[in-house]
Amino acid sequence: MRDLDDDARSAGYGTPLGAGEHPAVLVIDICAAYLTDGSPLRAPVEDAVHAAATVVKGARAGRYPVLFTRVSYRPGTTEGGLFRRKIPTLSVFEEGNPLGDFLDDPAPLPGDTVVTKQYPSAFHGTALAANLTAAGIDTLLIVGLTTSGCIRATATDAMQHGFRPLVVADACGDRDRRLHEANLFDLNAKYADVIDLDAALRVLS
Repeated sequence: MRDLDDDARSAGYGTPLGAGEHPAVLVIDICAAYLTDGSPLRAPVEDAVHAAATVVKGARAGRYPVLFTRVSYRPGTTEGGLFRRKIPTLSVFEEGNPLGDFLDDPAPLPGDTVVTKQYPSAFHGTALAANLTAAGIDTLLIVGLTTSGCIRATATDAMQHGFRPLVVADACGDRDRRLHEANLFDLNAKYADVIDLDAALRVLS
């Protein structure tokens, strides 16, 4: 069986985009739902969350913007549409449920942008692209949860909106390592640069 990396390279996939001149960190959906025992979305993502917090600290030390996303639905509404029908356990993100709350670290500080979304991509139905453009940001270091869901959707849309997506592998997590690794491979081949924690901190240094 042919090696996947060799196959991708021979087909012309995986050309690095690199970082631009004005990066920011985008923290996707890191909240209690993924780390609380008993939550239907509980996942083994502690190491990824710790790495994401390290990236956020690096951004703050370098005075780079940090943006956060959160999922929120008003109870009794059709917000989230077919996404919520496909995944009924997204009800944990209804307003008032503490599973939707940010963690202590990483968490937004006063002045940080918080994007409230209802679908996987942080760009879908939000003002994120317009706000990034207005701020002169050309590169997003993307961290958070989950790799196969909102990370993948956001990174793909970032590229489609003209922003360089750098997905920090160590700082993203999923329910299963196989999902995580398969989606990182495909992102790196087609839609984003997948980098490690050290590379992310160098961009922010």
